[in-house]
Amino acid sequence: MPELKAVAFDVVETLMSLEEVPGRLAERGYPAGLFGPWFTRAVRDGMALAAAGGYRTFDEICAAALRDITGEEVDQATIDHVLGGWDRFPAHDDVLPALEELRAAGVRVIGLTTGSAEVISGFFARSGLSDHVEAVLSCADVGAWKPAPAAYRYATTWLDLDPDQVALVAAHAWDCHGAKRAGLRTGWVSRLEGRYNPTFDPADATADDLPTLIRKLLA
Repeated sequence: MPELKAVAFDVVETLMSLEEVPGRLAERGYPAGLFGPWFTRAVRDGMALAAAGGYRTFDEICAAALRDITGEEVDQATIDHVLGGWDRFPAHDDVLPALEELRAAGVRVIGLTTGSAEVISGFFARSGLSDHVEAVLSCADVGAWKPAPAAYRYATTWLDLDPDQVALVAAHAWDCHGAKRAGLRTGWVSRLEGRYNPTFDPADATADDLPTLIRKLLA
């Protein structure tokens, strides 16, 4: 197998904690427990558009999903409150050590997100991680949410590397499946799902934390 040259990280939930979002919903009078069904619906809708050949931005899809799940009751001020300031959300504690491992190994790092490149770049900057990340690529640039193949091909083309020289790291089994089908290596961290869904192609490496996962991918 060729040497690993780069890692493309999914960002939202994989690197970025969304622990503040349920509280934001509660601050606007909605149950904190609404977060799970709402965000799951938003991800579903983004993937459905990609499968059918359509595209909307992360914020557009999240706003529409929030309106749907609240029966159109939600107002614009609530949407702005829930979707604003994501660049200030914290990174998970194991992110910096994992990025330091990659830097020491001379492996390039990019972010590959369905969100806004500007917001995710702000997240890296405020978390003190920018020096470890070469670039943030957004699915907006190719008009297709992950797991559409075009999203992963965009990353490998931008890096000017063969797909098998690049690993996609994510906390979502479906994301690893999409990357695997596009020819990339894959690493899955269990922090979100707990168990890798056997519906999807298995990841090349799995672990409960990012530093351990990176060491497995580098081995």
